[in-house]
Amino acid sequence: MTNPEWPAQTLAQKLLAKAAGREQVAVGEILNCRVDLAMFHDSSGPRRLKPMLDELGATIWDKSRVVLVMDHYVPEQDEDSRRIVRIARDWASEQRLPHVYDSIGICHVVVPQKGHIRPGMFCVGGDSHSPTGGAFGAYMFGIGSTEMLGVMVTGELWVRVPETLRMQWHGQLQAGVTAKDMMLHMVGRFGMNGGQYQAVEFCGPAVQALSMQERMTLSNMSAEMGAQVGLIAPDQTTRDWLAATGEPAAREVDIDGWWTDEGAAATTHTFDAASLAPQVAAPHSPANTRAVQAFNKVRIDVAYIGACTGAKLDDLRAAAHVFKGAKVASGVRLMVAPASVQDQQQAESEGVMAVLRQAGAEVLPTACGACSGYGGTIPDGANVIATTARNFKGRMGSVSAQVYLASPYTVAASALRGEISDPREMMA
Repeated sequence: MTNPEWPAQTLAQKLLAKAAGREQVAVGEILNCRVDLAMFHDSSGPRRLKPMLDELGATIWDKSRVVLVMDHYVPEQDEDSRRIVRIARDWASEQRLPHVYDSIGICHVVVPQKGHIRPGMFCVGGDSHSPTGGAFGAYMFGIGSTEMLGVMVTGELWVRVPETLRMQWHGQLQAGVTAKDMMLHMVGRFGMNGGQYQAVEFCGPAVQALSMQERMTLSNMSAEMGAQVGLIAPDQTTRDWLAATGEPAAREVDIDGWWTDEGAAATTHTFDAASLAPQVAAPHSPANTRAVQAFNKVRIDVAYIGACTGAKLDDLRAAAHVFKGAKVASGVRLMVAPASVQDQQQAESEGVMAVLRQAGAEVLPTACGACSGYGGTIPDGANVIATTARNFKGRMGSVSAQVYLASPYTVAASALRGEISDPREMMA
């Protein structure tokens, strides 16, 4: 993979070179890449792809490389959602797709849990948070329906080799501070176009110390920086996690060489994990981020623990650690929507879900739910603190709701006090 006679290459360059069948590539080159995996969901997939494929009279290039997840409009609550999901189910049956996951969780969590993403792959997804796959050392990003149509027919996609921004985190995170806080801090510093069409690579001791689910949060929210991909070099943590999914050859997964070479052309920014405080993003942008202390006494009506960035097993455990048998403040509505059935079942077996219910949680289905504005669960005019990735106006349904973003620790602490609070004060 690495030849001492070649110029030093970034992780992004190595992944794209493999996809293009090349030994090395240069920043700015346009490559024709072979797709290893194409993922889409009920909202982005069949209802848009089916009529275009029918009009062309085209067939899917390789059904074994296609994954369909029903997560946005389930459980169906109105005629429009029933129509959208019915189209997806009927098309999946008609095409005899081998990898269909219906109502078992959010695509960005379910797809890796089912062992579909491994180091060295080139993947695309019909959703802007598809960069989640970068946590596994795969080049994965979101594309629109027209590009997905081309992938469905040819199995290939043109890509321009991006520059790389390396986010190097030193030190060790404090208890109660998470990958979500790291990401909000970076979005606050660089803005939502801070990595525009660049490959963002997260590295350093603090990143290497993160669990795989925490790494997934980093890669997922690289989209909030405007990056094409959010990459993390695979290591033993990656291999162990894949083995736990039941991936047959996980112990032999190739992780060697999937890193940025010393001396490769990249812009590096350094951060001190030890000094990072819990972060909160104010309405209506993830870039409106400051340390939690800046939001003292901000009243909370709704606490939402959900989404692919805030309701995985690690996130549910974090929230339960804060609650510890306590109950939410009077007047606060606590909603918990686990990111997948698998994570919810494990949380049930550990007693985590019992702690959340005892705290007053209303447990919602394992789906995108309120994060994508589906279900009408957020009251008009409410102050909401959520573990979601975005807080754009109207994103969670109500255009008058004021949504603050935070980690599961901070959301739980805020629910207990009825106002935005520093979780470290309760964990001391």
